[in-house]
Amino acid sequence: MKVALPTSPFNRRDLFEQAGFEVVEGPVRSTEDFVELMRDADGAQVGVMPLTSKEVLEACPKLKVVSRMGVGVDSIDLDAATELGILACNVPGVNTTEVADHAVAMLLGLTRRLPDAVRSIRDGAWREDPAQMLEYRRTVRRIAGHTVAIVGFGNIGRAFATRIRGFGPSEIIAYDPYVFQSTADLYGVKMVSFEELLTRADYITIHCSATNETRHMFDSNAIGKMKSTAMLVNTARGPIIDGKALASALESGQLEAAALDVTEVEPIEARDPLLSLPNVIITPHIAGFSPTFLEECPIRQAENIILVLTGQAPHGLANPEVIKTIAVMRSTDPGRWEGVPDFSTALAV
Repeated sequence: MKVALPTSPFNRRDLFEQAGFEVVEGPVRSTEDFVELMRDADGAQVGVMPLTSKEVLEACPKLKVVSRMGVGVDSIDLDAATELGILACNVPGVNTTEVADHAVAMLLGLTRRLPDAVRSIRDGAWREDPAQMLEYRRTVRRIAGHTVAIVGFGNIGRAFATRIRGFGPSEIIAYDPYVFQSTADLYGVKMVSFEELLTRADYITIHCSATNETRHMFDSNAIGKMKSTAMLVNTARGPIIDGKALASALESGQLEAAALDVTEVEPIEARDPLLSLPNVIITPHIAGFSPTFLEECPIRQAENIILVLTGQAPHGLANPEVIKTIAVMRSTDPGRWEGVPDFSTALAV
């Protein structure tokens, strides 16, 4: 069997070769490059760009599994993958620590005004304009005694909760329609409606997936319900927030500050109004990264493909409905799954 790997210094080609797979590698800068590389592959590693679109998937008749780096799978057309009988795998938990740490760091950056303070010192303001230091001392804030809110209470949301509790918030609340209060109780968190979260929170951090349901979840209407003193952190996916609505709220004082590791368009456009606002911190989608992540993620990414193609369950499966599609294919015309062991029998019930 053949596996396709877009060129990367972190690829674990050795793992595939040890498992007896043929490996092809090549640079992928466009959809055409992607199709050319994967055209006759049985499995492939994929990233953020180019998109693993329906066009790409339909052009690869032998493809059975794609393995995405990280947790998010918004770059893969899950509906098309399911329809075609292709597994879309991810590696849940591989960078939970990094993202949770980054979210806490960004919230501290906002409450303690760290970027502003560092910049003013470098500009000589402490020596030349002591009054500015007085302004910082009056406006820095504490987390203790305030309400911290989490949108999306999966692995990363829970990791954030365990970290932020040490800062002494008055309460931690969360919104996630797929999580029960009995689970949140284990973390000292109260589950509330999205509406209640917006109106009560002093600090909000976003950790949900990017789906049709969550696109522009934070639009002008939602942001308008937040406290004018609230601060918003997003280390999940850019489209969850309506960037124009956020910029307008921050500029008018309707919202105090925001910290973003992700934006609607990446890289963020030079003319984006968010870049010119003093009450915004933006980092270049680095929350999930560390040397440890870069070492462990390619291993699990490779293992997903090897496991599936040898009849075993992958680490993560983003489109579990595909199991039914494959079962139907196996009972009629196996197509791309001809001769491949049935991995579904290895899935946990």
